Amino acid sequence: MNFTEADLPVEINHEQMVTLADGTSIRFETNGEAKDVYVGDAFNPTVQLFPDCDHLVETPHGMFKVTAMFTDTVMVQKA
Repeated sequence: MNFTEADLPVEINHEQMVTLADGTSIRFETNGEAKDVYVGDAFNPTVQLFPDCDHLVETPHGMFKVTAMFTDTVMVQKA
């Protein structure tokens, strides 16, 4: 299932992604306890997050916070 910016805040699992209003996508893959977060069409992770750590994604439409959860999910929300 894919989510849009209108669904925020949303907690996604590794089979899901969020597509923001400008077309930027946010998805992740689990790498042990860490989460490899991919922003846009990146082939390499933009950032690796451990549980309870976050990363800000800047787009022309604003800032978005991606937080790795202790479950196998990440939370995506407006910053």
